[in-house]
Amino acid sequence: MNTRYLKIFSVLIVIALIFVARIAYLQLFTDRYALNAANTSIKIEYVIPQRGVIFDRNGKILVGNQPAYEISFTQALMRPDFDTVGFCNLMKISKNDFVRTIENIKKEKYYSKLTPMTFMKNLSREDIARVQEIIFKYPAFSIVSRPQRQYEVSTSGNLLGYTSEVNEREIKKDSAYYLPGDFIGKTGVEKAYEKDLRGVKGMKYIQKDIKLRNVGPYKNGSLDKDVITGKDITLTIDYDLQRIAEEMLVNKHGAIVAIDPNNGEVLVAATGPDIDPNLFTGPNKSKNLYALSKDTIYENKPTFDRSLQAAYPPGSTFKLLTALSAMQMGVMDENTVFPCGGGFNYRGLRIKGHGGADPLIPAIQVSSNCYFSYAYLAIVNKYPGNPSKGVDEWKKIMSSFGVGEFLNNDFAVGAKGRIPTGEFYEKRMASIYKASGSKKDPKNWDPLATGAVFNGMGQGDVLVTPLQLANYVAAIANKGWYYTPHIVKSIDGKPNPDPRFKKKHQTLVDKKHFEPVLKGMEAVVLRGTAHGLKSNDFTQLAKTGTAQVPQGKDNSIFVLIAPADKPKIVVAAVMEHAGFGATWAGPASTVIAEKFITGDLKRENLYKKMTSSSFMPEYKRQWIADLKRKGLYKEPVDSLKQKRIQDSLKFVKEQKAKLQKQIDIETKNNKTKPAKQ
Repeated sequence: MNTRYLKIFSVLIVIALIFVARIAYLQLFTDRYALNAANTSIKIEYVIPQRGVIFDRNGKILVGNQPAYEISFTQALMRPDFDTVGFCNLMKISKNDFVRTIENIKKEKYYSKLTPMTFMKNLSREDIARVQEIIFKYPAFSIVSRPQRQYEVSTSGNLLGYTSEVNEREIKKDSAYYLPGDFIGKTGVEKAYEKDLRGVKGMKYIQKDIKLRNVGPYKNGSLDKDVITGKDITLTIDYDLQRIAEEMLVNKHGAIVAIDPNNGEVLVAATGPDIDPNLFTGPNKSKNLYALSKDTIYENKPTFDRSLQAAYPPGSTFKLLTALSAMQMGVMDENTVFPCGGGFNYRGLRIKGHGGADPLIPAIQVSSNCYFSYAYLAIVNKYPGNPSKGVDEWKKIMSSFGVGEFLNNDFAVGAKGRIPTGEFYEKRMASIYKASGSKKDPKNWDPLATGAVFNGMGQGDVLVTPLQLANYVAAIANKGWYYTPHIVKSIDGKPNPDPRFKKKHQTLVDKKHFEPVLKGMEAVVLRGTAHGLKSNDFTQLAKTGTAQVPQGKDNSIFVLIAPADKPKIVVAAVMEHAGFGATWAGPASTVIAEKFITGDLKRENLYKKMTSSSFMPEYKRQWIADLKRKGLYKEPVDSLKQKRIQDSLKFVKEQKAKLQKQIDIETKNNKTKPAKQ
């Protein structure tokens, strides 16, 4: 035989032997094919595990479990003599409801005659006690125990999240675990740590007869798998602080975030409006979720987590980064003085300034718009004729602080914010030239025409989330480094193993440049824009921010570091359309720091000021103005006035009827009276 054919023949024989050996192994030494061959008589029953408990950093239970019950339906077990009326009476439903529910079950994509399908949810213990001794008469229906979340707190619904039944997309994504009717974390911590919290289902192989009645465990239960309870999770959140923050955000849109700068642990992530997580449980859960998702009046949007998802102009708090980047790029130092005696004047643009021709520290103290506009202009003009190069260098420095980037943390949601690039302004300049018919090269774009000049004071095109805001201030507190902010401290009693939260991120700014910026923040508290918030119990470094927004009143923004010498907490607060930074966001921030550092609210007047104030009238005004612009506004009718009008009309109608009746009687009497003689 030809040597070539001999080699091919030998290879084929080897492949055949491997194939035969594999089949023999599967048939003789595993149960895989035995189970498949017997799949008409052996069924798997799953045991749903309890989800892990969620604690705050101090051991307070935030989310636990409570028993919940369902009734399942298996079509294959339906008897010809099924007593529909008796079953409906037992379940306290009508026959029409019964028929409609069965029809809907049969329309479900994953419906099978052999698979138990959910017939009724959210039965109480009383319901189960009433039916459990009788339901054996209806073998197609059985009681299923499915743990349900129990919330031990009444705030922080966005942070904690909720669980709900899996949808088709989620089943496809992890079909090895999820089956129709299973529950999954949909938002918040429940979603972010789903695989840890959900546990592992137990599996029981049950042998059944031809009528699907249980015969007993298959192989004496040797193939069964024990259920494994979900892992308990301890958050980095201090719930006492979280609750206080949420209380201060009542009737406000905004966020408060606090971070421990030493390790990146998020102490507070509060958003306003807040959600009571108890709305996520019980028979009205679906209605509550729908109502929350549709609550857009006055732009409330309670399911929108403003601490993580909202991107705001940072206002004057961004001046800290402008100074650091300008010094790192070598276009200024702490002694640089810009011509700010009469404010910022550049090619016809005038920006009102604070202070005069001062160096950096006094400029931070008074929050000079002029100073930091000139500083940013120096960044843009570092490379003459090539402004994009200067902006791109600035953007790299911003990225090293986590600004304009996803922070790659363990929150379920987040936003990138925005730090514009040189290309961003080239495209904007090209649009401007196109509109004017100019043939100029957009690469040498104008920082005034494009609006880039406003970036230096935290306006313009810069957007940051409250979490990013707190994080870059933490990097300033540490003089150039930070840990990725995260929400989970430990899993099953062991430190969070995620390597993302163990790495120190170094910024691109030299350590020496942070000292004058920190001194400027100290001056803000001692004699500057936050002087009124100075505490006698602990030291603070701070920066106020008042960001102009087109909708109406300015956003109030504030950041602080405390204590000044050995920082333990960084707080950032944003109050939408509230006004000055030191007036509203400032008190909220210092209340959180005070409670964390001293363990008490020593300046309760600040706390009461925040909890008793409401910005809803401003939100209502803006909402109505927006509807009017869109031509959608309808003047509301005063319900009390309308009722009075209706009551008056009713009274008039009644009086008219009485008068008419009296006239009719008198007319009748006159007709029956005898004529006068």
